Amino acid sequence: MTYKHLIVGLDLSEESPQVLERATALATACNAKLSLAHVIEPLTFAYGGDMPVDLSEVQEQLQLKAEQELQRLSHKIDYRIEAEHVLVGQPATELHHLAGQIGADLIVVGSHGRKGFALLLGSTSNSVLHGAGCDVLAVRVNEPDTRET
Repeated sequence: MTYKHLIVGLDLSEESPQVLERATALATACNAKLSLAHVIEPLTFAYGGDMPVDLSEVQEQLQLKAEQELQRLSHKIDYRIEAEHVLVGQPATELHHLAGQIGADLIVVGSHGRKGFALLLGSTSNSVLHGAGCDVLAVRVNEPDTRET
């Protein structure tokens, strides 16, 4: 079986180019369509809706910045991008929905290989895996070494 349409779920971190590079290699090998996606969690989720401030302008700015970053990343690879999606909601839910909507048969996400307490809290890649209606590939990213020498 080969894949026909891949969605790359990018968190727009420093490790995103690694995930995109791996997904591009797989899309090339399968001659598949490649779509990019980034999910922004609504600011009301972060603040519980308890702030008496209109955050819509800030949310729009976040969305514009995400769109620009996806475009920047897509220009760094030598592969045709089918579509770039900036979605608002819970990442796993939105990626599942998008995959069904566009007929994607593989979702590619980055995995930071969390351990200990962070593992207990779960991760986006783990959430995407559970409940997906298609295959999910978690790409292990090499995080920048933050230790002092």
